Amino acid sequence: MKAAAAITIATTIGIVVSLLIPALRFFGEVTPGEFATGTRWAPDFANATYGVLPLVTATAWTTLIGLAVAVPLGLGAAVYLSEYARREVRVVLKPILEILAGIPTVVYGLFALTFIQQVVLKDWMGFRTGSTSVLAAGLVMGIMIVPTIASISEDAMSAVPLHLRQGSFALGANRMQTTVRVVFPAAISGIIAAIVLGVARAVGETMIVAIASGQQARMVTDPLESGQTMTGYIATKALGESPVGSLEYNTLFAVGLLLFLITLAINAASARIVKRFREVY
Repeated sequence: MKAAAAITIATTIGIVVSLLIPALRFFGEVTPGEFATGTRWAPDFANATYGVLPLVTATAWTTLIGLAVAVPLGLGAAVYLSEYARREVRVVLKPILEILAGIPTVVYGLFALTFIQQVVLKDWMGFRTGSTSVLAAGLVMGIMIVPTIASISEDAMSAVPLHLRQGSFALGANRMQTTVRVVFPAAISGIIAAIVLGVARAVGETMIVAIASGQQARMVTDPLESGQTMTGYIATKALGESPVGSLEYNTLFAVGLLLFLITLAINAASARIVKRFREVY
């Protein structure tokens, strides 16, 4: 067990070092202020600019759209499985729900590109949009993270002691009132952890956004526009076209380091929130 813990720590340190050294070379030529506040990302052009905000805005759009889909669907599924479904129904439905987590993300990306974008958004809803959009990528990303939120939230709600529910019923509350006012608050730390884990997975998702959101880095102001996310840029740029050690090559590590810091901040905020609201029975 000590060896497993040591390997985990060593791997994390190795990831940080592998990102940090090339990123420091990048910031030796590009100032952090230019990188963090610039609104044009064009590292391969003759007049190269390195403002990362276009990648950040596209990432924010796909993440927020994904959460708008995944949070209500995931929590609704968790409430049903925990509080309403019979045991024999739960045993069947939960594994089926978790199958969604096992589908390769490249399949989700193709589904977003060929069905959601072309059929749902353009043909059925009549939106005037191109071949890709952050909306299509975000909607399918939400479907992908539903099992994560639903499964962890259901586990947290199922762990709430039965006597709390019985006490609520004894005071005259119905099942919905008991779920909303007793079970949900008692399981809030686990539910928050599930949502934050969903956020982290949405921010770090690669194949869906690389395929369905587009490869043009620009400030995204409309979800029907295409836009390149941070992970999408890393996936398309890391194909060996830029010479190793060049400034263009080091942009990969600068964007990767920013993505690592965002994920770290999300996890740190999650730990503080869970610690504050955690209930022990």
